[in-house]
Amino acid sequence: MTANITPATGRSSWTRPVLYLLCFIAAAAALRRIVALLLVSASSRAGQYADLDATFAAHKALTLAHIVPALIFVLLLPLWFSATMRRKQQAHRRITWLLFALGTVVGLTAIPMSAHPVGGVTELSAIIVFDGLFLVSFARAFVLFLKHEPRYREWMLRAIAVLLGIATTRPVMGVFFATARLTHLEPRQFFGIAFWIGFAATYLAGEWWLQRHPQELQAA
Repeated sequence: MTANITPATGRSSWTRPVLYLLCFIAAAAALRRIVALLLVSASSRAGQYADLDATFAAHKALTLAHIVPALIFVLLLPLWFSATMRRKQQAHRRITWLLFALGTVVGLTAIPMSAHPVGGVTELSAIIVFDGLFLVSFARAFVLFLKHEPRYREWMLRAIAVLLGIATTRPVMGVFFATARLTHLEPRQFFGIAFWIGFAATYLAGEWWLQRHPQELQAA
């Protein structure tokens, strides 16, 4: 059965709910990490969760420099995708500028954070591949944006698909945590796998969407 298409935008009916869900998961994950870093007493995690908190707390400033801009980025995304906001060209352009600034910080801070991967080499390889895709796509989008070319949206959407991969990794990690008693896997063993699954799934879904909705790439 084919998805219903909204005539006004050409988007599949499920696109917006999925986008909002991913933004919500990413925002919730960022907020949880911020609380764990700034209000340690508020964290009631134990065992493997406590170990993860300690790992990020050891690089507190860098972690905050990475996740605070990421939080603002995903909170702005629904506005950037809003048809109403897109009709207000000046406001939409300001949001786009802000996304470029925030995304640059997110992408660049991911590089030093990869020096301390929880999941070892497997996670490191995922970070290198997908952060590289994000930065290249983002840079291409920025160049086209400066030239006022509508095609910048293609590369912007590609970069966004990569960034939202962090949201997809959360339920994947949740499955690993939930089945830990059966698999006896620790975070250092499954974090890298979860990163590869989450980021690859969202990136490939984004590429599929771009191929199915070329008309969206011509929007101003």
